[in-house]
Amino acid sequence: MRARDFGLSVHPRAPAFVFPSLGAYVGGDIVAGMLATGLTRDRRLRLFIDVGTNSEIALGSHERVLATAAPAGPAFEAAQIRCGMRAAPGAVEGVKVSASSGTVDLDVIGDEAPAGICGSGLVDAVAELVHCGLLDHSGRFIRDEDAHRVFPELADRLTRIGEERVFVLHWRDSGKPERSVFLSQRDVRELQFAKASIATGWSILMGSLGVAPEDVSQVLLAGSFGAYLTPLSAVRIGLVPPIALPRIVSAGNVAGEGAKIAALSVRERAEAHSILREVEYVELSGRADFNDMFVDQLAFPG
Repeated sequence: MRARDFGLSVHPRAPAFVFPSLGAYVGGDIVAGMLATGLTRDRRLRLFIDVGTNSEIALGSHERVLATAAPAGPAFEAAQIRCGMRAAPGAVEGVKVSASSGTVDLDVIGDEAPAGICGSGLVDAVAELVHCGLLDHSGRFIRDEDAHRVFPELADRLTRIGEERVFVLHWRDSGKPERSVFLSQRDVRELQFAKASIATGWSILMGSLGVAPEDVSQVLLAGSFGAYLTPLSAVRIGLVPPIALPRIVSAGNVAGEGAKIAALSVRERAEAHSILREVEYVELSGRADFNDMFVDQLAFPG
């Protein structure tokens, strides 16, 4: 193509190249990411996850690479979350819960008063509550009497809005739960569905390659959300395999990096097209074992 075909404000005869797609739901941005990370050229077994509404997953090394797409839904963008908001000033992006001292520390974008929860804050909040024991491994808040007995300093934060149980992350001046920033039981379920879909995807790829989580040398979290996802929280909720935290890294905007590489090198453009022959696309929707594996992955790791 030519730059003028896209309305780009560069020389009108400048060439423009479009990355090929691997499958219906694994597009050129993922091919660009594979090019930038060298996934198909590395001797190590690596897991690539682009976390989002449609989460693309690739697993392999220079010997063989499999790729798939998992429909995670909008939870990671904090859509359909009661106090969800985009990552803007006022959004809670990090959460630390101390059961011993009864404190809840929040990292808020822009150092402003908390106004809502963005995707990384949602993952952190659920991971912290699972870790301290206020959420059981099925994703259910523990009973009120158990909370008052085991976590007396935090128990008042575990309350109800109507018939729904919630955990208050930040009280507003009124002290009313419905006017606070909170995590609801339904929010937890939304995140469980999202993480279960992704975990089922990489579990199926591992089964197809005949490898186990401990065989993975590195997990690459790609995309804008992956850059802000805490590796410890990702492990605690089961979003990624349980491997050493230093081996879980943010890959950043690898699609953009792949585009730069392809723009500068004819050889790398040819490599991008060769990825189509080297990577096997696995379709999840037609698999008979997907539903059973998905249900198994809904629980948080014990």
